[in-house]
Amino acid sequence: MCDCCATKKDIYLPQMATVNKARLMNGTELYMHISMDDTPLVYEPGQFVEVSLPGLGEAPISISSSPTQGDGFELVVRKIGNVTNKIHQLKKGDKIGIRGPFGNGKYPFEECKGQNLIFICGGIGLVPQRSFINYVLDNRDDYGEVTILLGTKCHTQRFFHSEIEAWTKRDDLHFMETVDEADDCWQGNVGVVTTLIPKIETELSSAKIFVCGPPIMYKFVIMALDEAKVSHDNIYLNLERKMKCGVGKCGHCQINQYYVCVDGPVFKYSDLQVAPEAI
Repeated sequence: MCDCCATKKDIYLPQMATVNKARLMNGTELYMHISMDDTPLVYEPGQFVEVSLPGLGEAPISISSSPTQGDGFELVVRKIGNVTNKIHQLKKGDKIGIRGPFGNGKYPFEECKGQNLIFICGGIGLVPQRSFINYVLDNRDDYGEVTILLGTKCHTQRFFHSEIEAWTKRDDLHFMETVDEADDCWQGNVGVVTTLIPKIETELSSAKIFVCGPPIMYKFVIMALDEAKVSHDNIYLNLERKMKCGVGKCGHCQINQYYVCVDGPVFKYSDLQVAPEAI
């Protein structure tokens, strides 16, 4: 066997990693900072990893950090099943398996240079978008106007509080936030995230627009963007919720000729050629 074959990474074999930090962000989301035990993880905004626990299984999780931000990487895990329930019990120093990074359809960080960018995030949809947002902010001079819209179901489900507060104070981006349900603790906008779209100051038709959130959100965001005459070539959808095996073998994530885990998870809407309710 030649040296290159002997050292080639097996995409089916998890590599060991260590949990450096683990903290609950709200009732369902766990933040983790991870470091690989051997070779550092080299990734780009929009990619994901498979997180595995011996004897239990694995789960696809979007990378939330930017590759510009030091050693290791960050994940946010929602408690929704056996594997993620167990992940929520992890603490600093625990070991996990990591496969990846996966995803060939990443955020177009080179293509978008010099362009105005708009991020529309629904709830946990902020997690993968945050990777590209922070990449852009760390390379701020390379991009035009930056607008971030964030919608959350209720005040208690919000997370990344200190980071969001810092965004609101920056004069080189526009940040707007809303919650679906009114709350005595919330003094901001109330309503779904599409209620913020008319308040965008950037010219929509010339901006690159990135959308990530719950499935129902895509339909209404795209309807609002259609009303604003936004070209489907300028709309990018992150379909991270459809990921499964990571290598296009299980068929769980197929949309027409595409496999989200291999060809995505970030797609131009014009390439998908499906109605938003089918996403």
